[in-house]
Amino acid sequence: MNTKHIKIWQTVQAIPLGKVACYGQIADLAGLPGRARLVGKALGAVPKDGWRGQVVPWYRVVNSQGKISFAPGSETFERQKGQLQEEQVVVIGARIKLKEFQWQPDLAELLFVLEH
Repeated sequence: MNTKHIKIWQTVQAIPLGKVACYGQIADLAGLPGRARLVGKALGAVPKDGWRGQVVPWYRVVNSQGKISFAPGSETFERQKGQLQEEQVVVIGARIKLKEFQWQPDLAELLFVLEH
């Protein structure tokens, strides 16, 4: 198993319900600065049954403009949009207002939730 992927999955699992994070933000928090594309690859490689029996909420990760990265109208786009809306994240078109919904972990989360 790829250790970089595991760091990314652990970080994504820490995103709280109703919040989103950007690919680059996840890379930074996982100790992999500048590796936003790797975050996308790692999320695409999550086992179907999750990791360590837990869901990796891939749908909480959006691009740096607060947009869903999948093609509008595609099955994956609609699934991500629907899952975010179920968590009360407002999605207008393909965009989420980052000022309102972006995860901003505090020091306690960084020290105790994220494993490094």
